[in-house]
Amino acid sequence: MKKPNRIAAFVLTTLIAGCGMVSEEPKSAKTDQDDIALIKAGELSYFPAGDFLRNGNPVSPAMTTLRFDRDFEIMKRQVSQAEYQQCVLAGACKKLDKAQRGAVAPNLPAVGISWRDATDYAAWYSAVKGYTYRLPTYAEWVYAAGSMYKEDVIVDSSDPGDPAQRWLMEYKLETQRKSTVDGTPRPFGSFGSNAAGVSDMVGNVWDWTDTCHTRQHVDQNGAGLLPPAENCGIRAVAGRHRSYISDFIRDPKGGACSVGVPPSNLGFRLVRVPAFSGG
Repeated sequence: MKKPNRIAAFVLTTLIAGCGMVSEEPKSAKTDQDDIALIKAGELSYFPAGDFLRNGNPVSPAMTTLRFDRDFEIMKRQVSQAEYQQCVLAGACKKLDKAQRGAVAPNLPAVGISWRDATDYAAWYSAVKGYTYRLPTYAEWVYAAGSMYKEDVIVDSSDPGDPAQRWLMEYKLETQRKSTVDGTPRPFGSFGSNAAGVSDMVGNVWDWTDTCHTRQHVDQNGAGLLPPAENCGIRAVAGRHRSYISDFIRDPKGGACSVGVPPSNLGFRLVRVPAFSGG
């Protein structure tokens, strides 16, 4: 195909995938809560979230190195069904959809959660605990995942004038993603933990992040040509592969993703903001 198909190119811009590489394995220290891991300061080399376009065609982003100058704290596990139910009973969170409403197990992750649900829970939990809790950014999530995070790579086409080459690679990648584990929530720790004690980062429940979807036009070297266009009605979700989901969606399989294999489930874990940071 010598002429780019503009409609297809526009649709497929949401299929950017990258590979996260952590330069240093995060380390944890004991805190006053067993379910919190302290992630030490360090550097992260990764492909940032978002869609990147060159001459109107999707490309993989340039690898970015990010320095975390301060330690940060993140939940070792996802919020449980029982914990989310406490927020519902307190009147601070919305009831889950009918299929999930009876799920109240203390050892299983809450699923069927939208970004709005997760932020409501964070506000309630902050008031209960006396700390400020929030969703992690995509970069924080990747760094906290450490060696557990291995996302697929799409190598850019050698012929930028023929986007069909890249589309074929994307199709192959999406086909591989379909052969993942089933979507039934499993007990915490079923998918392993990293050196920091953070568990199930690449299980069958994806985590919401607070990172907004962006679209960036780049030059031949990957540098931005214009400021990125940001859409905070869509957020990055992190897991076995990244995805972008509208903030009100609870069931990722119900048409939330226009292209590609959707996450099996949507859940969340929170970052705890140190008191000295002022919230």
